[in-house]
Amino acid sequence: MNAPAPRTRTAVPARLALPASRRSLLRGAGLGALGVAALAACGEESGAAGTSGSGSGGAEGFGDIAVQLSWIKNIEFAGEYFAIERGYYAEEGFGTVDLLAGGAAGTAAEAMVLSRRAQVGLSAPTLTAPAIVNEGAPLKIIGATFQLNPFCLVSVEERTPVRTVEDLAGKRIGVQTGGNEQIFAGFCTANGVDPSTFTIVPVQYDPSVVASGEVDAFMAYLTNEPILLAGQGLTPVTLGFAEQGLPFVAETFTVLQSTIDEQRDMLKAFLRAEVRGWTDAVADPAESARLAVEVYGADLDLELEEQTAEAEAQNELVVTDDTRANGLFTMTEELVQENVEALAVIGTDIAAEQLFDLTLLEEVYAEDPGLITG
Repeated sequence: MNAPAPRTRTAVPARLALPASRRSLLRGAGLGALGVAALAACGEESGAAGTSGSGSGGAEGFGDIAVQLSWIKNIEFAGEYFAIERGYYAEEGFGTVDLLAGGAAGTAAEAMVLSRRAQVGLSAPTLTAPAIVNEGAPLKIIGATFQLNPFCLVSVEERTPVRTVEDLAGKRIGVQTGGNEQIFAGFCTANGVDPSTFTIVPVQYDPSVVASGEVDAFMAYLTNEPILLAGQGLTPVTLGFAEQGLPFVAETFTVLQSTIDEQRDMLKAFLRAEVRGWTDAVADPAESARLAVEVYGADLDLELEEQTAEAEAQNELVVTDDTRANGLFTMTEELVQENVEALAVIGTDIAAEQLFDLTLLEEVYAEDPGLITG
């Protein structure tokens, strides 16, 4: 995630209240060439807390680790919460695990990793790829929590449902300004849709514009806004981007190439802890929600029922037939290629080997096949 555009919480009905610009964190934007150079230089000078020089762990373990989250501490990071609460990070040799919240005031994961203020950042190909191509950022994605693109258009059955791309004609479509415009343009290109056949309405991140009928459909996140609308007694209708030519993975683990080269064992230990944490999170949405509401996001006024529903919805993005066969966070060659092709559709040309290094996960599962729970 260039740093996300500043966002503010809008005044919306209680059940529709949500952090206002969550989605900008999954938008492709550059850090700026000078920014990359400066951050890299800063990182080389200052280092990162808890970084083990050899990456071998040894008797003292790997020390502390900082993980930059893509958003506030809500249900999206249930696997990380479980990994802490159940001691999986500790068993893998880590000390304190600092989950750094993102959000309106947060710093992009790419920037945090480049500056070495975080060893791992949760991001997306739409953000990491442009940083690599446009700014020369020495980054790689080593795994993907969400196997499916969480973006969608949401409408409501009670007003004007938009079920297919053909239904876009003559409608008012709410799209947030910035990177979402680029992704939506790619959605149109991928589906041969002429944008002149409907009206794009600039909106913020408040889905009440759909509930009120100000727009007919709204660019949203499958695991969030549709659930919020359902909480208002409405019937959400979603048109997922993953099934419409943009199969981007999300909540990807982004790291420095130098960390792969110099601290491979540390990253593999991190991935093992993450796999165990997310295995538990998938199995227990209720406890995932409790940890988000009562522990990690206790100051966010999250609602238990809504967070539980989001946990159940996001499980559909985390677990697929491929991850059942190959393990969580893995990507098949086909999925990698689909992401590369989808990036080209939205304007970023990059080779798979420039963006992904999935060999660490391959080694993790080869060394411990029991982590693949099916």
